[in-house]
Amino acid sequence: MKKRSYLAITTGIFLSASSAAASGSGGIEARLNALEQRLALAERRAAQAETRATAAERRAQQLEQRTANTERQTAQIAQHAATPIAPASALKLSGFNELKLYGDVEFNLDGASRSGQLTSLKGSDHKDWKPGNKERWDINGRILVGLDGYRRNQDGNFSGFSVQPLADMTGKMNLDDAAFFFGNEKNWQAKIGRFEAYDMFPLNQDTFIQYSGNTANDLYADGFGYIYMMKEGRGRSSSGGNLMLSKYAGDVYFELNTLVEDGTSLFQDNSYHGNALDNKKNVAYLRPVIAWKKDAFSIAAAMESNVVNNAYGYQDSQGRFVDQSKRNGYGMTMSWNNSAADPDNGVVANLSTAYLDASGEQDFTAGVNVLWRRFELGYIYAHNNIKEFNTAGIAADIHNPLSEPGNYDIHTVHASYQIPNIMNMKNFNLYLGAYVSLLEANADNKIANGDNDQRYGMRARFKYFF
Repeated sequence: MKKRSYLAITTGIFLSASSAAASGSGGIEARLNALEQRLALAERRAAQAETRATAAERRAQQLEQRTANTERQTAQIAQHAATPIAPASALKLSGFNELKLYGDVEFNLDGASRSGQLTSLKGSDHKDWKPGNKERWDINGRILVGLDGYRRNQDGNFSGFSVQPLADMTGKMNLDDAAFFFGNEKNWQAKIGRFEAYDMFPLNQDTFIQYSGNTANDLYADGFGYIYMMKEGRGRSSSGGNLMLSKYAGDVYFELNTLVEDGTSLFQDNSYHGNALDNKKNVAYLRPVIAWKKDAFSIAAAMESNVVNNAYGYQDSQGRFVDQSKRNGYGMTMSWNNSAADPDNGVVANLSTAYLDASGEQDFTAGVNVLWRRFELGYIYAHNNIKEFNTAGIAADIHNPLSEPGNYDIHTVHASYQIPNIMNMKNFNLYLGAYVSLLEANADNKIANGDNDQRYGMRARFKYFF
């Protein structure tokens, strides 16, 4: 385009110059000035034309790109319309909010040698220490429906809640967890409500162990064997709540759980060492945990302690209040779990120990269990040393009732097997479990009950997650 403009301009200059030579030298100079102005104007017009041509070419490319995007979106819409949409596992709201609805169905068919825990005392007609002596057959279970909410910001801060109501076969509504939590995903978290803290005595795939409770309530049945498992300050209490702070630092995890509750709820029938307990004020358990995990191996150490003195106790014969609220526990657990890397042949193994130093009593427990190819086998050893006990009403001829009121061992073997995907339905499993427990007392211990020193039972558990 520029070459044609220059050729036309040059031709015009020569023609004008020839005409100017014929007209005289005075008119030549004026015409040359006019020609220079025309040349400059032509160059400006040529530059403007080139700019317009470039802009037109750019608009054409943008139009082609928009047309291609429209065709691609149309094809995607048609593909989605032809393909059924799979149901999502979570209901997502606007922004960073998420809601998750889920459930857990659990029903059991049980058969046991007799009801009640392993008794360490000879009972009488005036005490509740004597367990039932009949075989027990039972069908029990519950349905859990959970709702979790979660919200996160782009800076990693988050908050959420979890609520898990339970409907059991007795026609009652209960509650598993109800908690609110907040913090920073890469730093720390605070949690408050009803929940369980770190498990310091994991039992692996346990289905049926009848000698002890499973929560912080009614764990201790007076006059029976006690299997201490670092659960007293763990949480999920029916008479109080938790406040927990936790933090990750690389492979290390820190946790401090505080449980505030009515301390006598730990004891079945509010009785301890043969005395009825009088609750003066709530207890506060502090339960710090430190854990380290690397690949398949993990190890954790913890303690739990009631820090409120004179929280509960009893009145002695002189009317003085005797504090019974001292309870300090210590525990450690080690685990190996490579099931995530090898689902078919992975092994889950746990080794745990726990020691309790309480008012007039010291207890030690150790347990080991292994899970391989859906089969679990475990053993638990417990030693109870009760140094004082009110023996009024006990059917035993003892000259010195406080000489050795409760020094005995408890041995328990438990096993379970999982049958997965019943009727080819995912998350519908059947667990078959069994246990045997034996209380072994010293030969000189006249309080130990030789007639009720064994327990055994079996269970079939139907488990379905949705």
